Amino acid sequence: MSFSGLAYVLFTVLLTIISGGIIAYYYNPKRKEKIEEPKHRMLDDEE
Repeated sequence: MSFSGLAYVLFTVLLTIISGGIIAYYYNPKRKEKIEEPKHRMLDDEE
């Protein structure tokens, strides 16, 4: 495998790890309330 092929494979693996980390961070159950808050705030009646 040439250097450019190895670089593409390593870059792809790096992007996959970063994407997985972002998804795991976003869908963490501890963050659910913070993520859902704007949706509920938008649906509340204004006084």
